[in-house]
Amino acid sequence: MAKLGFLGKFTGFLKKVRLELRKVNWPSKNDLQSYTIVVLITVTVLITFIGIIDLGLSNLITPFIM
Repeated sequence: MAKLGFLGKFTGFLKKVRLELRKVNWPSKNDLQSYTIVVLITVTVLITFIGIIDLGLSNLITPFIM
């Protein structure tokens, strides 16, 4: 078996990546839109929750600092 140089190894790697990507079960456009909406809503809810907790704690602690 001949030794492969960097270019040969890299080409082999890209071929394997291409084969693996063909095996992937890609989501449909509707599924992708649904997942995106769920993620955006979840992030918005978490940002709001953390913001409210942060605001409450900062108002609770601020009088003790000054």
